[in-house]
This record gives sequence, structure tokens and C-alpha cells, in this order.
Amino acid sequence: MAKAAEYQKGVVSEMSEKKLKVTLVKSTIGAVPKNKKTIEALGLRKLNKSVELPDNAATAGALRKVAPYVKVEEI
Repeated sequence: MAKAAEYQKGVVSEMSEKKLKVTLVKSTIGAVPKNKKTIEALGLRKLNKSVELPDNAATAGALRKVAPYVKVEEI
């Protein structure tokens, strides 16, 4: 994963961009409302459904907040 400063400068090229497969594995019933909104913003709507997201600093930060609810795999 490239450093945050490289992302800000735009040094990271398009070819080096990796993808992450994110799967919702725990229900959001009873979760903090902020975490529910983060999960929905990531594109996860139903349990055991997956989405492919870019591996960047913004995605990493969002996934760190909702780690108990998701499973992440590198593609």
C-alpha cells in the first residue's frame, strides 16, 4: 500500500491500483448509526454480499471503522 503522501501528490499510478473484495458478514442491526451509514456508503446492502472497492486511503479508513462487520480480501 502506498504512503498517504503519495496519494495526495497523485504519484500512485493507475496501473498499481489494487482492488479489495469486501463482504458484509455481520448484521448491522443494533450497530451505531454512523457505522450503518459507513457500511451503506461502501455499497454493502445485504448480508453476505460483496463489492469490489479500490485499495486507497479513504477506503482503508472506512474499513477500519467497520472492521467487525466486514471481511476484506485482496484481489
